[in-house]
Parts: sequence; C-alpha cells; structure tokens
Amino acid sequence: MVTSVKKIATKFKVLGATAVAATVAVTTVSLGAIVANAQSNLISIDGSSTVFPITEAMAEEFQADNADVSISVGVSGTGGGFKKFCAGETVISNASRPIKDSEMETCAAAGIEYEVIPVATDAITVVINSNNDWAVSLSDEQLQKMWEPAAEGTVTNWNQIDSSFPDAPLNLYGPGTDSGTFDYFTDEINGEEGASRADYTASEDDNVLVLGVSRDPNALGYFGMSYYLENQERIQAVAIASEETEGEAVVPSPANIEDYKPLARPIFIYVNKAAMASRPEVKSFVEFYLSTAMEAEDNIISEVGYVPLSTDEYMASLGLL
Repeated sequence: MVTSVKKIATKFKVLGATAVAATVAVTTVSLGAIVANAQSNLISIDGSSTVFPITEAMAEEFQADNADVSISVGVSGTGGGFKKFCAGETVISNASRPIKDSEMETCAAAGIEYEVIPVATDAITVVINSNNDWAVSLSDEQLQKMWEPAAEGTVTNWNQIDSSFPDAPLNLYGPGTDSGTFDYFTDEINGEEGASRADYTASEDDNVLVLGVSRDPNALGYFGMSYYLENQERIQAVAIASEETEGEAVVPSPANIEDYKPLARPIFIYVNKAAMASRPEVKSFVEFYLSTAMEAEDNIISEVGYVPLSTDEYMASLGLL
C-alpha cells in the first residue's frame, strides 16, 4: 500500500528506470515499437467538466515529478467521457454522476472492466448575474417551474416565477445533455433524469456558462461549485430552499455542503482495470491522485473548490488498486 506522494513518485521512477534498462538491452528496436512505447506513456482522460479541475491539477503535479509521462485531460461531459471510455479510447473517465446501466452494458460488451473511485463532494450551484437583486433566494419548486419540460416556450419572464420579480426576460444557461450535472440536476429538480426544457443556452464547457451569466443581467444558470468559487466577483450564488432543508435557504459553500440539499453530490473517476494492471504509470497516477487528495495542507481538492472525502474513504479506494 502506497501512502505518500513521495513514495508513489519514487515507485514509478524505479519502474521507469527498469523499463529503460530493458529497452537499452535490446539491440534492434523497430520504429513501430518505439512509437508504441511512447504512446504507452500517454494517459488519456476525458469526461466531466466538473471533475476536470481536480484531475487537471493532479495531472500537472504528477507530470512535474514524472516528465516521461504525458497526461491529456479532455472535457466532453460525463456521458461523452463514458462513450470514449467504453470504446477503449481513454483509461480514466471523469464523472459527475454514477455510470448508467446502458453505459455499463456498452463497457461490458467491449470487455472494459473498471474501478469506481469517489474523489470529492460537489454542490451544483445555481447562479445569477452579480447585478440581480431579486432572485438571491429560490425554492426547488421555483427552479422546477423554470426548468421543467412544460416551461419550454411558455415560462419566459422572471415575473412568471414570482409576481414580485421584474417583467424581464428569463435567460437560462446550463450544461448540455451529455453532462452528468445535467442528469443530476434534472433528476433532483424535475423528478426525472434528462427531463428539461430545451430552449436554453447549453454548453459542456462550464466556462462558457460562467461567461454567459456574467454578461447577462437577466441570466440564471447552474454548474459545479468550483466554477462559481473561481468567479465570485462576476456572478453570485443563489440560496436554495427545499423540503430537505425544512424551507431554509442555503447558499452552497465548502463549509455547509452537507446542508445544501438536494444538490450536493459525490463526483468520481472511473479507471480501466486492465490499464492499471498492465501500465505502471496508470496505477501510479491513480495512487498519487488518492494520496494527494488525503493531504491535510494545501489540499488540491479544496483549492479547486470542492470538498475532500474522509481519509478512510480514500484509503478504501487505494485498497481496490
């Protein structure tokens, strides 16, 4: 069991040195073999824009100590990431929701087995423009009135949500349908995963949504908490009241995330088992990821705007590797 970043980095470098020695011992190496060896040191990751800031930060830290490893981290949404993962195009998939049954079947048909690793807790944050002074607090029922399929083309003004709100256009921004955040939000707010009005500005890139809300005084959007915390000077979070909060409106923050219901959720990485077994750099990166997540000081997960899990939870995941 590896329990420190330093040990993980050392372990990987020893394996790397062994591999280099073995390569030098071979007197004739084809160009194809050289290319294959170079490609084997590329760790391909894709998926959730919510998990992206954590994985990107982990990748940068790992590569700083392991220059012979390249890590690419793409953003195609949780659903788009699982499509690539189950096709064998990536070895790690960032996910802001659990894998669906249909995605499990696709992976199984392709012979892809995986470990499911929770990495942090997130709060789907509802945001408005910084000049909005009327919708600083909303109920989950008001959110449903905005976002349910029946609202499409009919609920188009703020005063339709509350008569005290201004007669101004309701301009909505949210994740696209490949997003795990979209799936989770629609399930919790509209009562059915994927059930949503379609007449809103959609993007799998949360930075696009931040930009839209920050420039539009009549905007409302939603995305992972990290993107809100990173842009607090441009947008503001809405306090959400629900039956689960007994009517109390709660603004999401790392300190009160457990009270932010129903939009607090776990986020994950999915790791290809065969890649971990056959590629030491993949296993070492995942060990590094989990061990770094446990660090008490300068915690990467806290720094990017999410809430770390308990040490016991990370140790349990390390035990699966």
